Amino acid sequence: MKRMGMIFRAKANKALDRAEDPRETLDYSYQKQLELLQKVRRGVADVATSRKRLELQLNQLQGQSSKLEDQGRKALALGREDLAREALSRRASLQQQVTDLETQHQTLQGEEEKLTLAAQRLQAKVDAFRTKKETIKATYTAAQAQTRIGEAFSGISEEMGDVGLAIQRAEDKTAQLQARAGAIDELLASGALDDPSGMAKDDIAAELDRISGGTDVELELQRMKAELAGGPTAQQQALEGGSQDGTQAPQNRHKFDKQ
Repeated sequence: MKRMGMIFRAKANKALDRAEDPRETLDYSYQKQLELLQKVRRGVADVATSRKRLELQLNQLQGQSSKLEDQGRKALALGREDLAREALSRRASLQQQVTDLETQHQTLQGEEEKLTLAAQRLQAKVDAFRTKKETIKATYTAAQAQTRIGEAFSGISEEMGDVGLAIQRAEDKTAQLQARAGAIDELLASGALDDPSGMAKDDIAAELDRISGGTDVELELQRMKAELAGGPTAQQQALEGGSQDGTQAPQNRHKFDKQ
């Protein structure tokens, strides 16, 4: 089970690594830092609000304390020492509250200063991270573009690899068809294959037809000359005799030689 769990985690990690885009990760980290900075700013605003509320309470208590002091003075002037004592007693109670509020006010003011300083430092850190993030994203995008261009030129990219394979298959099929066509032509010319249409002839048959055609033309030409001259000549007779039995008679050949 431990081994299966390790294999599963390794494969999941590899899949996540392929799916992860550093630019998206950087943008997400920057967003989280902005959220943290916003929380710190809200904390500073809350502390400042509490401090302001204590200041209002202090002003109110100090006003009441001054009022009780005046009332005690007036009661003492009128000979009402008991009222003067009561007024001073209440004033002393208010002074204790004022002292406590002043202590809290100082504490809140210190916390506000700390949070304000932390917010400023965090703001500077976020600004620096944003600059670095944009630099890294630009560098990554440029490197990715250069890699794709290099793969396209070298033909090792997936898209260009498919195109190269298609071109190779087309060239192989073309060469195979050309070789087959050439072989068939050679077989037809040599007579190893019969042409049902009767159009194809081998080299020997073509040469014999050419010679036979030339001989027929010459014989026809001699016959026409003899007709125009008024009768057959000795040469025409020799040609006709040779064409009939393939040989010439000795007498005709002798006459032909004399002429």
